[in-house]
Formats: sequence, C-alpha cells, structure tokens
Amino acid sequence: MQFDVFLVFLITTAVVVFTPGAAAVAVAAQGAANGGKRALAGVFGIAFANAIYFVFSATGIASLLVASNLVFSIIKWAGVTYLVWLGLTSLLAPAGALSVKRDKQLSSLKSLFAKGFVIEFANPKALLYFAAILPQFLNVEQPILPQILIMGGVTFLIDLTSYTAYAFLGDRLTREGVKNWIVSLFNKCAGGALLYAGIRMAGVTMPR
Repeated sequence: MQFDVFLVFLITTAVVVFTPGAAAVAVAAQGAANGGKRALAGVFGIAFANAIYFVFSATGIASLLVASNLVFSIIKWAGVTYLVWLGLTSLLAPAGALSVKRDKQLSSLKSLFAKGFVIEFANPKALLYFAAILPQFLNVEQPILPQILIMGGVTFLIDLTSYTAYAFLGDRLTREGVKNWIVSLFNKCAGGALLYAGIRMAGVTMPR
C-alpha cells in the first residue's frame, strides 16, 4: 500500500469514527454512569463489532450481506429498534437503559461490552462502510494480507482512541459534580440523539 493511499484511508477512517453517533453517545453514557475505566468494556465491544465487520470485508462476506436484502434489512431494523428503545427509555424513564448519572449499582463489564457490541454491530452504516469503502484502498497488485492487517490494526486503534475519549468525557461530566438539571438535560439530549440516529438508520438503503 502506498503511503498517500494509506494517509487517505487513515483520515477517512478517523473522520468516520470520531464523528459523534449512537455508539459515541452510548459509551459516553456508560462512562458517566459507571466510570471511564469500566466503560472501556463498552469501548472494546464497539471495537470488536467493527473488527468482525472488517474480517467480513476482507473475506468478501460483507459484500454478500449487503447484496442480501433480507439480511441487510434484519441488521438495519434490529439496530433501529434497539436505538429507539434506548432513546425512549432515556427520555421517558427516571432511570432508563441509557442514563448519564453515576449509578449506585454499577453495570457488569459483560453488560457494558454487550451493549457496545450490539449498538455498533446492528448499525448498517458500519456494514456499508466496511463493505463498500475499505476495499477501495486495497492494492490488488500487492500482497493483500499485509494490507488488511495494517488497515485492520489501524482501524482498531482509532476505535479505541475515539470511544475511550468519549467514555472519559462522560465520566468527567459526573465527577465534576454537575447539577441535577444539567444531568437531566444531558439525558434528554442523549435520548433524543439516539432517537434521531434510529430514524436516520431507518432511511439507510442498500447501494444500487
């Protein structure tokens, strides 16, 4: 892989990952409710989901999933349903599934990992990115495996860096002793952001 191609790949991936979305909101809420260190479990869940999609892309499975209307629809609507559920419980329930308030009883690491994994794996935009965009950076005239390993490793590190930052941002929000009305407002904003993400996700269609 030529350096200029790698640089474009690096910038593209960084922009996509660092742009706030459902996963960023969720992991920030985990950091606020459970602490930044424990929220790393959710961060690894997100990164692991992307790693699976990356493997799918490398083996051509992602293209097959995108080509299958049924499988693509299942992934999309599962993601939409989960995001809408998280958003509504955050907006309507005093202590919903997503809450940026330090909980007295912390969530298990397994639960945090699973939530991060499900939110990212059920995101059809992630599937489309790894199926349609990443292959464009591969040079078929050079050995494919080293390119895949480099790109996969870089993507994994960018995921960890980005979502760890969001996790500790949420952690700091509650550590600073923010007033209850600010926490409540942030909860509502987070719930609204997830609902918006769910609505946008419902409009995602397969490439023609």
